Amino acid sequence: MPRSKSTSSICVTAESPSYPDHHRALAVTIARQFTFTHEFIKTGEMDRAEYRANPANRCYYCKHELYTHLRAMAHARGIACIADGSNADDRADYRPGRQAAREFGVVSPLDTAGLTKIEIRELSRRVGLPTWDEPASACLSSRIPYFSEVTPEKLRMIERAESALRDMGFRVCRVRHHDTIARLELGADEIARALEPETAAAIDSAIRAVGYEHVTVDLRGYRVGSLNDALRLRAV
Repeated sequence: MPRSKSTSSICVTAESPSYPDHHRALAVTIARQFTFTHEFIKTGEMDRAEYRANPANRCYYCKHELYTHLRAMAHARGIACIADGSNADDRADYRPGRQAAREFGVVSPLDTAGLTKIEIRELSRRVGLPTWDEPASACLSSRIPYFSEVTPEKLRMIERAESALRDMGFRVCRVRHHDTIARLELGADEIARALEPETAAAIDSAIRAVGYEHVTVDLRGYRVGSLNDALRLRAV
């Protein structure tokens, strides 16, 4: 089949149970504000047994699925390469998805330029991106401890619980899913408010309504990749 007419660039957002509705809405808002060409694609990482098993390199299987779709799209549209948003700070973090990026020849302009997250936020603010101070957030599967199966039901519980926290005004929040226990990681400046009796009662009620039996607040607050601690303990 002949290729379709070449497109200079296109923004693509993947849709799957691990991608929260909150982020879909942000993607649409930005695309409309800046009149970007934007499309959604369905990815099927949940159909892959390797991904559902939630091994330490779960992200590899997710990104492999994503880049398989993006490579086919790029080929069909005559687009020269696939670019992602990895930055210089990501080099120090455990990111198994980067292996898939290398295998598919994905380029990372922000990383190549040596830009850190702080610098990217400042540049975003200057050009008027509404998400310049949006709290960082990985996929919903990252809330489930490694080697505990990823299921659509768990992902829905996590999303509903985090949505309830945002509705209460918490900006930085993670709901770590430990079976019947929801361990809440909040921004360091938000923990005190969460522990106020009235607020704590409201949080407990909202999270239990999602299906959790116990609700705890991690006094260490939000930490990037906190579930990676278990991997470090295994390696000792």
